Amino acid sequence: MPALSRADLWSLEEYAEIRPTFRQEVMAHKKTRQVALGEHARLYFEDTLTIKYQIQEMLRIEKVFEAAGINEELESYNPLIPDGHNWKATFMVEYEDPAERAVRLGQLIGIEDKVWMQVEDCERVYPIADEDIARENAVKTSSVHFLRFELTPVMMAAVGQGANIFAGVDHPAYSIAPIQLAPEIRDSLARDIQVSAVN
Repeated sequence: MPALSRADLWSLEEYAEIRPTFRQEVMAHKKTRQVALGEHARLYFEDTLTIKYQIQEMLRIEKVFEAAGINEELESYNPLIPDGHNWKATFMVEYEDPAERAVRLGQLIGIEDKVWMQVEDCERVYPIADEDIARENAVKTSSVHFLRFELTPVMMAAVGQGANIFAGVDHPAYSIAPIQLAPEIRDSLARDIQVSAVN
């Protein structure tokens, strides 16, 4: 997937007009880009459309219209777009109660490294986590992590041929057995893989 540029974005005025329709499109698209990992964790897979939406929303909220500010947002978000040989996801640990969340985040240190993806009959793929900044410390992890799952040519070829995809977590304090992705999610993730990257 190509990186986004300023030419791919709408001005604040243009976005204000198109936002209701665009937001509806993105929300429908996002339903095919997320996987619940038990009751308290979720993967949100990013692609060009989801990242474009995030950038447009940030520009809107911060009322950014100058080139330097727009380029800064592009530099921040473009690395979250898949490169054709990987999946990139935002991993969220979700506990509504603040007190419970604080306790659980203390128990879940390292969980970002224990999330995995698996293409049918292939080995599990563990992520490269939080490449931008460290998101945990000695006493707790963060509720938000950014993950990159790198696929081998064999895995990419299998995805292209319709292989099932599974996800799970094997952290001792939060273990999730393999979950088979629904067909619409599997197909959406398959589109992240470039045919040219497989050959």
